[in-house]
Amino acid sequence: MQEMLFLVSNLRGCIKMKSAITIIVTTLHLLTIGSAVVAVEQVELDVMQGFPPARETQATMKNYREHPFNQWTFRNAGAPLNVVMIPREGKIRELPGPTQPGLANHSVSDVAGKTMGFQALFGANHTDGVVVVQGDELLYEHYFHQFNAHAQHLWFSMSKSLTSTALGLLVAQGKVDLSASPAAYIPELKGSGFERVTVQNVLDMASSVDFHETYTNLDSDFAIHYAPALNLGWLRGAADVQPEDTPIYGVHDFLANFIKPDPKREPGDNFDYNSSNADVLGWIIARVSGQSFQDFVQQNIWSKLGAEHDAYIAVDRAYMPAVTGGMNSTTRDAARFGMMIRDRGKYNGEQIIPQAWVDANVVITDKLRANMRANIKYSDEPWSAYHNMWWVLDETNGEYCAVGIHGQVIYINRKADTVMVWFSSQPGASAARDPNFQSKLKAARLLAAHLTEQ
Repeated sequence: MQEMLFLVSNLRGCIKMKSAITIIVTTLHLLTIGSAVVAVEQVELDVMQGFPPARETQATMKNYREHPFNQWTFRNAGAPLNVVMIPREGKIRELPGPTQPGLANHSVSDVAGKTMGFQALFGANHTDGVVVVQGDELLYEHYFHQFNAHAQHLWFSMSKSLTSTALGLLVAQGKVDLSASPAAYIPELKGSGFERVTVQNVLDMASSVDFHETYTNLDSDFAIHYAPALNLGWLRGAADVQPEDTPIYGVHDFLANFIKPDPKREPGDNFDYNSSNADVLGWIIARVSGQSFQDFVQQNIWSKLGAEHDAYIAVDRAYMPAVTGGMNSTTRDAARFGMMIRDRGKYNGEQIIPQAWVDANVVITDKLRANMRANIKYSDEPWSAYHNMWWVLDETNGEYCAVGIHGQVIYINRKADTVMVWFSSQPGASAARDPNFQSKLKAARLLAAHLTEQ
């Protein structure tokens, strides 16, 4: 939050600089951090302007998650981050359309109750691109901020849902037991906070480890140790550290050597969102399959979607895939993945993921509901549960989401036979209580209800 205010202050000063920089100070934008609501001025900046870019417009590893630099870096993540490829394969599965461009003007309302058109609402809430699919038909798509249908965008924590989907293949093959400890597959986790938990606890963010995720406390273990090891966060000098100089080089070192159990909590008794859980699943996938995560996903999922474009995934400091938040793809290819999940693992004429595993995403127990209700951070949100690395809205209608910070969403509604994907560059680094996020999710649900009635 301090960095955000510092950025705004600096940008005001840039008004007097050369015309290569365009700055527009607009209406007050509310950022929500925990339970505090802070008003800051929304600022628009032409990022990466000039050859080479003017210094004031230069995107860097340090500022890549700050608005407005993130409008450029989230669609060019290979610039600030290190990445490895997940190539497409085979014949493209075409998505005919868009067949209903008029949905742009469909009336929806934001979280404050203000009524406007669907496209206007998404445009007002830092969206980079949005697509709407019903059945096999692309109904609507639109792009903002120079983003386009052929550009990849950083998924952030939407990647977790891809990770759990990949794990389901190994579960179905009998190679991973959900009731076993992750340490049964990763001996390095013995003695860590993950030894006493089950794989299912990890999938449900119910591992009760003594490590807390925060995007605003720059003095936290998350900011000082985890984010630099994951290579998704900047810390002065961290990129120059060599393996022999530190016991925590990559994220796997952090999981094995840093994370301890929380003695005040028991596994399964709470929902505590923590990205390290997905890292554990990615490690299990690689260790059990004998393949890198990116190769496993490419061979078993991405190559079978009829994708239009290659995907890629950011890597940690040890060049291991950042499975918790590093995936990048186009909006349409993310929609193809969502359509496969909506259709219970079947896509392009093939059962890609076992139906039973996909169906399990919306098998919600009373305990899962209670865990969500007990987490005060999400008390104002519409989620009924978090399960298998998916955010569940309404299990009866098969309505659930993959979600990333800064407003990345794959929205699935089986009753409406609908998938929507939107990528964003929201200033706030949280989906909880963020009005930009809440407004878009509300609008998507309203549109899905309309499509159900058609």
